[in-house]
Amino acid sequence: MPLAQTLDAIAEPTRLRILDAVRDEERSVTELVDLVGMHQPGVSRHLKVLRSAGLVDVRRDGQRRCYRSRFAPLHELDDWLEQHRRAWDARLDRLEAHLDRKDPS
Repeated sequence: MPLAQTLDAIAEPTRLRILDAVRDEERSVTELVDLVGMHQPGVSRHLKVLRSAGLVDVRRDGQRRCYRSRFAPLHELDDWLEQHRRAWDARLDRLEAHLDRKDPS
């Protein structure tokens, strides 16, 4: 999935709460409605966005739909962020060296 789609999906606070709820265990839509505090159609709309971004999988269990996290898109986001972390670490290291040269106490 494109990184922009992942970022767009997780930018909404309710979707983040849903992702947190399904991070460690599978949850039914009914459980998510209770945990998120939103009506079922709203939760379903958010789940659709999360599914489209590849962030959750769904399993049918009779009439119920159960959701669980998919971490691959988040690993891609982490890889992207790591590039920025390294760049900032290098800049901060240069700043520290500069400050040490200015004040060698």
